[in-house]
Amino acid sequence: MLTIRLARIGKKKKPFYRVVVIERTRARDGRVREAVGTYDPLKKPAEIKLDSERIKYWLGKGAQPSDTVRSFIKLQKIA
Repeated sequence: MLTIRLARIGKKKKPFYRVVVIERTRARDGRVREAVGTYDPLKKPAEIKLDSERIKYWLGKGAQPSDTVRSFIKLQKIA
C-alpha cells in the first residue's frame, strides 16, 4: 500500500522535509516512488510547497496521506 508522508532531509537541529509517495512498510528515508512537495518548518510562517496535480494523481491511485500531509492538503485546498 502506498502512503504520502514526510521524509526528513535536513541537518541536525535544522529540519527540512520532502513530501513523498512511498510504500507504507519502507523506512522514513527509504526509497521513494516520487517526491511531490517540500515543507520547511523553520520559516515564519512555515513554507509548504505541494504539486497538486501529482498529489491528486496518487490519491486517485489509492495512496493514503499521513495525518500531517492530510492537514497540508486541506490548507492548500487540493482535495
